[in-house]
Amino acid sequence: MLLQVDDIHSYYDKSHILHGVTLEIKSGEMVCLLGRNGVGKSTTLKSIMGVVTPRSGKVLFKGADVAGKPPFAIARLGMGFVPEERRIFKSLTVNENLQIGIKKGIGSGPQWNLERIYEAFPRLKERYKNKGAHLSGGEQQMLTVARTLMGNPELILIDEPTEGLAPLIVKDVLDMLAHVLESGVSILMVEQNFKAAIKVASRFYVMGKGKIVFEGDKDALHAAEDIRKTYLEV
Repeated sequence: MLLQVDDIHSYYDKSHILHGVTLEIKSGEMVCLLGRNGVGKSTTLKSIMGVVTPRSGKVLFKGADVAGKPPFAIARLGMGFVPEERRIFKSLTVNENLQIGIKKGIGSGPQWNLERIYEAFPRLKERYKNKGAHLSGGEQQMLTVARTLMGNPELILIDEPTEGLAPLIVKDVLDMLAHVLESGVSILMVEQNFKAAIKVASRFYVMGKGKIVFEGDKDALHAAEDIRKTYLEV
């Protein structure tokens, strides 16, 4: 098991946001955390990555409890984080953004470098001299994921990768994530777009009001009509 989140409770000041969240990811999986706005999905990722410190519970990454550790220490263990805001450096070129993300990997497998990134992301190779501010939304999302890969993570946490993108661009981003998964990097993705997520993820968790209310594969989620109506559909 690559990641085990066990009964974490997280707060913002006195506001109790996560109420005993438990989930797990095996090596080689893409798992999606679904739910409406404001139910705690992003806080779950931040609690795993150390941006938010859980007040109780465990976050086991490769068997070690990382709950309460600072984000840089968790990143050094082999975890990457792609925030919803993307946070690229808009005044820097694609190439310069990627170089900022360079970090030696933990594992013995092939390392991500500029050559490998440009082979995997030909769109970025075409735009390598362009500044981040001149990229489309989809290209910025690709750049953020690619910059995270330059740190050679074993697991990437991705927050709302398709939000605000046109349908054709959504397909490009999903294809990119499938390629990243095939390269050996596991993915925990937060999404609201059920139809997009079902195309790439193998297992699903659904959140409602800070709690996990469903866990299962594609078939189970398709069959859980009451869960979809209550927690996913508008």
